[in-house]
Amino acid sequence: MDCSSHPLPTVAQLCDVIELLYPCMDDYLYVYDLKNDFYFISPNALDRFLMPSNQFHDVEKTHEQFVYPADLPLLQEDLADIVNGKKSGHNLHYRWVGHDKQPLWINCRGRVVKDENGLPSYMIGCINETGAKQRADNVSGLLGEASLRTLMQSITNRNPAGFIMRLGIDDFKDINENLGIEYGDQILKRTADCIASCIQPGQQLFRIVADEFIILDLLGGTTEDAVHLYKHIRQAIDLFIKENHYEAVYTISAGILSNRFLADSSYANVMKLSEFSLNEAKRNGKNRCYVFLPENYDAFLRRKKLLHTLRHAVHHNFDGFEVYFQPITYASSRQLRGAEALLRFHNEETGPVSPFEFIPLLEETGLIIPVGRFVLNQALAACQKWRGIVPGFSVSINLSYIQVMKSHILNEIIEGVQEYLLSPSSIIIELTESGYLESNPHFTKLWSKLKEYGIALALDDFGTGYSNLHYLHDLNPNIIKIDRSFTLKALRNDYEYNLLIHIIEMVHSLGLLVCIEGIETQEELNKINQLKPDYIQGYFFGKPCSYADFEAAFIEIN
Repeated sequence: MDCSSHPLPTVAQLCDVIELLYPCMDDYLYVYDLKNDFYFISPNALDRFLMPSNQFHDVEKTHEQFVYPADLPLLQEDLADIVNGKKSGHNLHYRWVGHDKQPLWINCRGRVVKDENGLPSYMIGCINETGAKQRADNVSGLLGEASLRTLMQSITNRNPAGFIMRLGIDDFKDINENLGIEYGDQILKRTADCIASCIQPGQQLFRIVADEFIILDLLGGTTEDAVHLYKHIRQAIDLFIKENHYEAVYTISAGILSNRFLADSSYANVMKLSEFSLNEAKRNGKNRCYVFLPENYDAFLRRKKLLHTLRHAVHHNFDGFEVYFQPITYASSRQLRGAEALLRFHNEETGPVSPFEFIPLLEETGLIIPVGRFVLNQALAACQKWRGIVPGFSVSINLSYIQVMKSHILNEIIEGVQEYLLSPSSIIIELTESGYLESNPHFTKLWSKLKEYGIALALDDFGTGYSNLHYLHDLNPNIIKIDRSFTLKALRNDYEYNLLIHIIEMVHSLGLLVCIEGIETQEELNKINQLKPDYIQGYFFGKPCSYADFEAAFIEIN
């Protein structure tokens, strides 16, 4: 049939065709009436782009509302050539703006149709997102994240019973690095096959990012069903590894999310919670599954919020941080010997936060380095003032493993002592992370340099670990601090009490001093004093308190 003998469709007819076809397409069809300056595009474009309508006049001016500003001159130049008859086609890569105000790359192609006089009449064409994620994954042979998104958007309002399982290969990058990316792709394909062989009819499997997969169960499966399925998947992968002659040995973790916890079943929320769940499984040791619990996620959000608050405080002159002081007394006379500097944090939003909660966050993020410097300066300044009132007063300062490993803490301590005109003997450094002491040259060098300079070392939490005794030889500390948990055992149990007697005798025989922590009552004090410790620390003499309160209670009365 000779198509040239048929009249060209009108713009109105083309608009009707687009209305008919767009539900069947992911791309966007459009027609641009050059003579009447009118534009029509698939209605679903409104769901994606920041355009006022899917049909409008004053085409060039209206495009300014949703074309990324930096790309507008390029588009205007190309459209001008089309309108003026200089070009018969359009093929341009540039950016439109989405509803979140972010630029989205598109490829806009079109063909100019001329009237009977040879003048440009209209342009018809197609627009596709060049940055859009593909709907299927050729490596694993599975549908991809875009397909998962579409499916979940279609069931958002129905919220059917079932579960979502997000699986991730543990340490997959090691396979790529050691065996190559092509081999890694084979592992992805075989892992996908293993997972697919375990799922039930009606459950759907998708590959989302990198080495991660999602199983979507909308058939009413429970979390118990999901755990059983995960174990089945692990067995299938173990069998594949064996049949593959152990060329690549790996494990897989999973986060399981029950639909009953999904008050918000939007795609974004599901991906957020499933990612959290998978990360929890990996954080708990890998090669396991984790079933989502709202209270754990609430704790995660609190931790995240607290971390943001701590960062803000550090960058705003340590606002909210405060150094408290707890008295240390001579056991024999009960006179003040010194104080331990202890970090506290509170602000209007969080209220007081336990050190057991915020100090690990400071250590994990490295914020303990600037905060530790803040504590050091506060403690040295207090020691300088109080030593002038209480002769021989000393301050104990805790060091974190991170400070030792990743900062110039030795220089900071020595420079601080010199800046505040203090005697090195007025400073006691306490190690809080005894578990990190194991034959580490950083610690060995630090302790030897501090002792050489004349600063005393206290081994904190003695009695809480199984290997503390060899530290007495390796570090040769000046003071041993007996942890309250050990003290309580000794106060309640004759065997532990006799053990503490021998420990103190041994420590004294080595020429070291002993500080008993955690004394809270007169009765405890009387019993512990029979052991003849050197120092006592605990609530009986005073709880940790602010600089002003400590000074009022313990300094001015001396």
